[in-house]
Amino acid sequence: MASASSLKPISYSLNLPNSRSSSSETQRLLGFKSYFSSHHRNLSLSTTHQDVSRRSSKNNVTTKAFFFNKPSSQPDSSRPANNKVQELFVYEINERDRNSPAILKLSQKPEHLTIGDLVPFTNKLYTGDLQKRIGITAGLCVLIKHEPEKKGDRFEAIYSFYFGDYGHISVQGAYLTYEDTYLAVTGGSGIFEGVYGQVKLHQIVFPYKLFYTFYLKGIADLPQELLVKPVEPSPTVEAAPAAKATEPHAAISNFTN
Repeated sequence: MASASSLKPISYSLNLPNSRSSSSETQRLLGFKSYFSSHHRNLSLSTTHQDVSRRSSKNNVTTKAFFFNKPSSQPDSSRPANNKVQELFVYEINERDRNSPAILKLSQKPEHLTIGDLVPFTNKLYTGDLQKRIGITAGLCVLIKHEPEKKGDRFEAIYSFYFGDYGHISVQGAYLTYEDTYLAVTGGSGIFEGVYGQVKLHQIVFPYKLFYTFYLKGIADLPQELLVKPVEPSPTVEAAPAAKATEPHAAISNFTN
């Protein structure tokens, strides 16, 4: 830090204008002030105009983007416009020739099924009049609850119905061995692409005979060979011998086996 003696005083001189130049200098300064004020005012107006224009443009872009990205309120053209419900009747029969069902026990209770036990299965499918072989079921059941007071079990089921060249239908939901249940139709392929609805599962003889009533929406009219008058479900129902033998007139085209 410098000592006080080394500091030198700084003198300022102010050159004041003489009286003759004072008037002209004042006029020059006033003129400059007037020019500056006018220029500043024009600059402010120009800046304000540009700012408003930018905001207007930005709002316009935002508005256009908002309406451009707004989802269409038009109906989904991938499904038929009507909500026609089509009923389809199908029998599922276990003829004891497919090593089904299998039981995969994950629990430590060998005397009965308990939660977590898995039951993969596949059975044969026939039309509702039992005159034609359609294909097969293929899926998996997970034991949710053993209910001895109801003499049955509650499963969560995920499986598919295969209809040869026609495609397939997938379902999911509760499968109760002691009463009728409804499962959701979750989709399909072929003529069943885009299908939705539900299916009623009627247990006839567990686990060998089941009768299904599908309530299908979202697809074109089903082929006539699938729309048959069903045989009344009973423990004695059997597929026609020709259908069991998969004779050409008693099976759909390229039925799934």
